[in-house]
Amino acid sequence: MSNTDTAFPECINPACGAEFDCGQSIFKCPKCGELLDIQYNWEKIKVPARLSYFAKRWSGRDNPLDFSGIWRFRELLNFCDDKYKVTIGEGQTILQQNCAIARQLGMKPDCLYLQYEGLNPSGSFKDNGMAAAFSHAMMVGAKSCACASTGNTSASVALYAHSCGLKCTVFIGSGRIAFGKLSQAMDYGAQTIQIRGDFDDCMKQVQDVCTELGLYLLNSLNPFRLEGQKTIMFRIIEQLGWDVPDWIIVPGGNLGNSSAFGKAFQELKQLGLIKRVPRMAIINATGADTLTDLVNNKKLIWNNGRVNQKIISDYYADLTARKFSPHTCASAIEISRPVNLKKCLRAIDVCNGVVLAVTDEEICDAKAIIGKYGLGCEPASAATIAGLKHLLADGVVGKDQRVACVLTGHVLKDPNVTVSYHKEKQGQFSNPPIEAPNDLKEIIKLIK
Repeated sequence: MSNTDTAFPECINPACGAEFDCGQSIFKCPKCGELLDIQYNWEKIKVPARLSYFAKRWSGRDNPLDFSGIWRFRELLNFCDDKYKVTIGEGQTILQQNCAIARQLGMKPDCLYLQYEGLNPSGSFKDNGMAAAFSHAMMVGAKSCACASTGNTSASVALYAHSCGLKCTVFIGSGRIAFGKLSQAMDYGAQTIQIRGDFDDCMKQVQDVCTELGLYLLNSLNPFRLEGQKTIMFRIIEQLGWDVPDWIIVPGGNLGNSSAFGKAFQELKQLGLIKRVPRMAIINATGADTLTDLVNNKKLIWNNGRVNQKIISDYYADLTARKFSPHTCASAIEISRPVNLKKCLRAIDVCNGVVLAVTDEEICDAKAIIGKYGLGCEPASAATIAGLKHLLADGVVGKDQRVACVLTGHVLKDPNVTVSYHKEKQGQFSNPPIEAPNDLKEIIKLIK
């Protein structure tokens, strides 16, 4: 079933380091409770000598796996046989140079790139991870699956579950989901359970439910999901002529993307496929800034895997005591207890990363700028541009450095935020509709 000679889940806790078989459906270490990584025996994998090898598959497109933006890089996530691999055409995303936004930010015009993941089948980056995770689900013979979601995960899980013939249940919090996203899950036939609480409450419940009922868990706690999300970085490098940018900027929610990206660069460097690792900036919203607070104020670090758990436990206990619930217009990153926190700390270490938080106002203004200059994205995506503005102002990012911002989802994922911003004139880039009489001459005057 599994490529047992080449891949295995491993506990990230160096004091444990337990190894398991890919044919198992376990997503936390059963010995110590820590997160798991998918590790590879690279000596037994025929990894191409150059990344440009993968372009040959892209040009052919006669094999569904070669057409997939995930599986055409399959040697770099070689955990199951081809017969189990799932694809519905994910990963056909583009890296767009945007000179107009670069000028708006005071950058050298040719230095800013936007990786637009809204082109995926469900409209967000989640499809990268689901292609890999559902492949593992097929490999282990899963029949039912579940996830907790702020929106994008539910849409992607429901779509892939339908494609694979799995029963699907999604957990959402009360009032904590964008209906543009929830509508997808409902349309794709998922059973939706709304819990009185926020995403963190849903995340706890879905883990317990999956354990009790034997459901396959599709949140980013699942390490196979992160293997699929690595490929976003592969495609960025591909579209930069197989070179790495100076900076990767990504929104920070459950921290699956940042964790996956750090792992991707660590592995590529280890394999000699890249000569240097880019720096990474992870952007929180101020209403959900756990990572920013822990890293910048509590000085939490990776420390070679020996993360100070007391700092995390005390922090979460304080959140509980204050009955804190995260709140931001960027619903995709409205998370206060990110499950991939420790993996993200590793990514920060690998990529010499920085973390900061931006306000909802800054997110909405940045979203309007992105839209004005050619791409519609969900609010969480725009946190990258809002964060980049700060990094430029502080001199952390140079104006002539090459920056790739990951836009995680399509604008129609959360149209309410867009309409509210423009119609209610909430920011400096608001573009409200102009009321006009039903009179041709008056209308022409307005257009002129």
